[in-house]
Amino acid sequence: MVTKIRIGQGMDVHAFEDGEFVTLAGIQIPHTQGLKAHSDGDVVLHALCDALLGALALGDIGQHFPDTDPEFKGADSRKLLQHVYQLILDRGYVLGNADMTVACERPKLAKYNLDMRQSVADVLDVDVSQISIKATTTEKLGFTGRQEGILATATVLLVAAS
Repeated sequence: MVTKIRIGQGMDVHAFEDGEFVTLAGIQIPHTQGLKAHSDGDVVLHALCDALLGALALGDIGQHFPDTDPEFKGADSRKLLQHVYQLILDRGYVLGNADMTVACERPKLAKYNLDMRQSVADVLDVDVSQISIKATTTEKLGFTGRQEGILATATVLLVAAS
């Protein structure tokens, strides 16, 4: 029996390093630091990739795009997301919706929210109403509160296409 819906969740974390912007959900956001990563460090898209892969038990982002592979050095995470979503489509599922949360003290993300949502919707070729991105702080607690890095989580609902 084929399950008509599948739920997945993902999480990613990257530390800050020297830089002038962070890339979140495919959008470059000015900041006093960048994110340390093998690829572009887009924690939002990495968490989303893991949620999509997890929904169909297809492993995780590190299995598909290992940080030891020079092919993915500096990779645009939108391309990684396109590849992952094609795996989902190939298995007969489509995105119902995705809900993501970004935890950081800075940069402040409210004015970039619609751009980030639209960026994800464009990559997945879905309506922006299917994409939710929220930002929160951790009230100065933990590594995000100390402004040492950014954390993102994602939850997805996949629906059988037929």
